[in-house]
Amino acid sequence: PRHMDSVLDILDALESPARGGSPGAAAALVRRLGVCSTPGCRAVLGGPLGTPERPPALTPGQWQLLTELLHHDPATPELGAVLAPDGSTVALGPLLAGIEAGLRSGGFERPLPTLDPPADPLLAVTITEALGTSFLLAQGSDHNATALGPGGCWDDVENPQNYTLRGPPSPVPDPVAIGAMDGAVLGARLARGPLPVTELLRGYYGTGNGSEVGRPPSSYRRRNFGALAGQGRLEKEVAAVLELLRTLSPTSELLRDVGTQGVAAVAHRAAREFSERYVECPAIMPRCLWGARPYRGTPDPLQPPLGSVFLHHTLEPSRPCQTFSACAHAMREMQRFHQDTRGWDDIGYSFVVGSDGYLYEGRGWHWVGAHTKGYNTQGFGVGIVGDFTAALPDPDTLALVRDELLPCAVRFGHIRPDFILRGHRQLGHTDCPGNALFEEIQSWPGFQ
Repeated sequence: PRHMDSVLDILDALESPARGGSPGAAAALVRRLGVCSTPGCRAVLGGPLGTPERPPALTPGQWQLLTELLHHDPATPELGAVLAPDGSTVALGPLLAGIEAGLRSGGFERPLPTLDPPADPLLAVTITEALGTSFLLAQGSDHNATALGPGGCWDDVENPQNYTLRGPPSPVPDPVAIGAMDGAVLGARLARGPLPVTELLRGYYGTGNGSEVGRPPSSYRRRNFGALAGQGRLEKEVAAVLELLRTLSPTSELLRDVGTQGVAAVAHRAAREFSERYVECPAIMPRCLWGARPYRGTPDPLQPPLGSVFLHHTLEPSRPCQTFSACAHAMREMQRFHQDTRGWDDIGYSFVVGSDGYLYEGRGWHWVGAHTKGYNTQGFGVGIVGDFTAALPDPDTLALVRDELLPCAVRFGHIRPDFILRGHRQLGHTDCPGNALFEEIQSWPGFQ
């Protein structure tokens, strides 16, 4: 399966002395397989040194999977992606390039070259080259080309084989952005001192289907990447790598008619839009990833921007879900109850908030929900998984709704800037969203 666990088994075999492997063998092999195929990446890490043969430590099946995942095709960057235990889809190219850059910065193997003009090598091989060229190409196209996204869906999250994008592709679809952020975060960690790569990745992503207790560090990637490369630094480094590409072939041709001011404008837009989409706003798990049943009938469209947000707790399940596996299971159970017992067309909420760091798409931004009787056309219903009668969600989950979801919903035109936030109990005969949570939201922006 195209799951991170499959990749970790491969890396483990390559690095295990008991199986004839050695530390660093994985990094050297993946570069020879073409993980570094762009001019900027090759300027940092070097190009492939001939086509390698299958190492004895890998089975033919493992070798086939690895070569398929690392065969870079600019037209289909999402094909090199795997599903991680936290439910995110990660492109291996920028992830593994960031890991090699980090190892070499930390003194493992030969040192990285000094770039001229100067650019941060770790950010160049993970995100800034891809980001700069994507926005440059979108700017120069005749039609409304997109420079970021889209996300996509797996055919089966238990046994992922095929990943399909949900819209027109850009050079930086969601898996590439996620792999780049992870590569930068983990590369920065390795630059402080080498660790076995498999051990690092298992600790970062968790293992299996995410059923272990607690959130894996990967679910904090947006916060950690933002601390490493905020919008200002990202803008500076995108401009720097574009100036580097001006000196390399074939990208020098791409920049022939773009002056310094043009580079600055591209870098500004790229850093702003990337930060808004992947750092400041929360990740939303689409219905296909949590295993939603189809909507029954024909949904009624909403007319955004809406004026209200209604906050709920789910009550059942009563315990907050802390992993992708647990939250996806909770979503399926709620949808089954709403459809089969209540007789509704779909799960009632617009969005559901897990304590695993993610939002889960219910009716979503575009369709009328069944969350707040008499008011469903006027606002979005947001449910937090758990019973918050006596206790609050953890601070990270509260911040996800208050500081990320609500401001981003305003920024992207889903709700009005003067929106009103209410607890469910204010509009119906119910204790929802629980005494503790209702008292908490009275201090939030928009509450009336």
